[in-house]
Amino acid sequence: MRYIYCLLFTLISWTISSQDMNNEILEEIFTEVSDSITGDYGAWQFLVDEVFMLCFTDESNNRMRIISPVAEMNDITDVQIGAAMEANFHSALDVRYAISDGVMWVAFIHPLKELTSYQVFDALIQVYSGAVTFGETYTSTSLTFPKAPEDPSVRYD
Repeated sequence: MRYIYCLLFTLISWTISSQDMNNEILEEIFTEVSDSITGDYGAWQFLVDEVFMLCFTDESNNRMRIISPVAEMNDITDVQIGAAMEANFHSALDVRYAISDGVMWVAFIHPLKELTSYQVFDALIQVYSGAVTFGETYTSTSLTFPKAPEDPSVRYD
């Protein structure tokens, strides 16, 4: 019986908190938070506090991504690439540093319909933070997961 109550509570909570995110709602959010915005439903370019971002959606396949270019690969050192990959594990949280077409990007990728407005705002903050902290702290929020101890005698098993 307890299991049924937990399941019912979870389903009701999920139904109340979820919404069918779509291009219309996304455009409203991007227009609200951006300094300028161009594009059509499903393909926007916008600035958030002078950070260039793009959003692409595919409603029929329930996908979306918000991305921001960080640097040309020709301008990035191997140390920076390694730091970005380590950040993907420890400090980038819901965004990832990724390479495509000779550019390092910060990317937030998620199913579209399941997003809430809050998650979109949070994604914008994390993409922004990932972009402006590239080359320094490589963080998307103040939360980070701890790294392995420097002492090789400390083991996790």
